[in-house]
Amino acid sequence: MSLDWIYYAISWILLTWHSAWDAIGVPVDAVLGTNWSWILAIVFLVVTVRVILFPVFVKQIKSQRAMQALQPKVKELQEKHKGDRETLQKEMMELYRKEKANPLMGCLPMFLQIPVFLGLFHVLRRLDPAKEAKSLYGWTAEQFDSASSAKIFTAPIAGKFGSTADELARLGANGTTVKVIAGILVLVMMGTTYLTSRQMILKTGWAEDPQQRMIQRLMLYGIPLSLLVSGSIFPIGVIIYWVTNNLFTLGQQQWVLRKFPPLVTNKGVTGTKATTPGGRNPVQPAKSGGFLNRNKPAAQVPAKPAAPKVAGPKPGAKPANPKKGPAKRQG
Repeated sequence: MSLDWIYYAISWILLTWHSAWDAIGVPVDAVLGTNWSWILAIVFLVVTVRVILFPVFVKQIKSQRAMQALQPKVKELQEKHKGDRETLQKEMMELYRKEKANPLMGCLPMFLQIPVFLGLFHVLRRLDPAKEAKSLYGWTAEQFDSASSAKIFTAPIAGKFGSTADELARLGANGTTVKVIAGILVLVMMGTTYLTSRQMILKTGWAEDPQQRMIQRLMLYGIPLSLLVSGSIFPIGVIIYWVTNNLFTLGQQQWVLRKFPPLVTNKGVTGTKATTPGGRNPVQPAKSGGFLNRNKPAAQVPAKPAAPKVAGPKPGAKPANPKKGPAKRQG
């Protein structure tokens, strides 16, 4: 299957934003060793993609809230089918189907961004002055030459930590500078990737479902560690895209989690209703409106009228015995 349509789409967005910044008057020449019009084009490629994927992000949050609400039932199934993994998985899949919850929805926005990442990776790898097909994917020769010479703090955006001496010579770059800038950006990329996963897990809690917990651990530790190796082959422009995307995610998640906070129990575990020490659920008014809260508030159960208080005997009076009748009058 040809991926040219992705390369054309990524190229069109990059070139459109670059032309927009040129029209606004962003300096074309390097300032502080940086061609800001191309850096901003990459940054706003992230903005464009995230705006397009915002409805998917909303579905991701809704699915995570649904999974949190199901945690007590998941725990019951784990206790019921302890030691029978096959039956447990069948029961859990049936529970997810019945409640219309998808455990993989939490990873969907990330999966949908993979084609964008691959497209940008492919496009930036082409920014080599030795390439003859400079007009590929809608680029003009002038745009190609401008992008191939674009730099961030004197390191070309097409360069990478593992660039060969020949590649660096064609880009007119210093090998030490490229390694320092790329190395710093890789560490920032790892750190921000870790923080985005940690932010969500700290707010929503660790899942009871082993499959969900495994996905959480993979996203929290596995992906950032893998970037330490794979980051050496990423062009600097791709790392800028990744870091910008992480920062965008941190801000978006913080806004959503602050505006629509998950329910927290008295033990600090999210996803279930808070309880008082006596075991009763406190009455909390339901918020209406908002894209994460479309359900009607639950009906309030009217409180039972209190029993009338019976006045006790006055001080010094003899207690009355209800079993005995009224005292006979002495003649």
